Amino acid sequence: MASLGTITVTLSQMAKQIDHSLLPPNMTDAEIQAGLDLCSKYKVASACVKPYSIPAAVETFKGTDVKVCAVIGFPHGNSTTEIKVLEAVAAVTAGATEIDMVVNVGKVLGKDWGYVAAEIAAINTAVESEGAILKVIFENDFLQDEHIVELCKICTKAKVAFVKTSTGYGFVKRENGMYSYNGATVPHVELMRKECGPDVKIKAAGGVRTVDEFLYMMKIGTTRIGTSGTAGLMEEAKRRGIGEEPTVVELKAPRESAGGSGY
Repeated sequence: MASLGTITVTLSQMAKQIDHSLLPPNMTDAEIQAGLDLCSKYKVASACVKPYSIPAAVETFKGTDVKVCAVIGFPHGNSTTEIKVLEAVAAVTAGATEIDMVVNVGKVLGKDWGYVAAEIAAINTAVESEGAILKVIFENDFLQDEHIVELCKICTKAKVAFVKTSTGYGFVKRENGMYSYNGATVPHVELMRKECGPDVKIKAAGGVRTVDEFLYMMKIGTTRIGTSGTAGLMEEAKRRGIGEEPTVVELKAPRESAGGSGY
């Protein structure tokens, strides 16, 4: 991989870029609790959980600065706006301070921008009125650049806190009949950073698995990384000499698409 300059980073800065994902549908309560404990250990930004796990996360993170992030309309975004608003308010009431919501992908592809804008605005208003922030998941694997650009404009106008690349579950059927997804790609993150207003932050989710990929995403404008590979990333960073003192790391371009299966 070619060198692309350097980035100065600490281990704590990396940790505070991470939304640790605990979203697979087959996770048991014991596995979720182990993940919450891992979040406390590494002092990540947040644990991204399903709504029923919010109370466990709130209890685990007492006395820490790890936030509780809950998903709504997840993973396909097909609930009605009314239900998404109710789900978001219920999640915040239960203790979540960040909400990750999925757009209605069909409405986006159909370019029903009035519906899409009204839904995002309604959920954002509801979430902010409860003292929380909203991240809007685009599910870029399903979209073309023109859809992403319009979503960025809508989210900027609505003044949402974050836009997010993917759920990690946006699998696309390929010509061979197999399903796969790309997740966060460099071109999509660069496009989102370009088209969103300066106050809208970027979250890259899905496929960021190495320190090189992680740091490159930081360099090009992400503020959060959604990953289930927190332990591997943090331990790799330590092996590479990244600690609590600012460390200069040579950047290497990641693959355009990390891809894979899983969040």
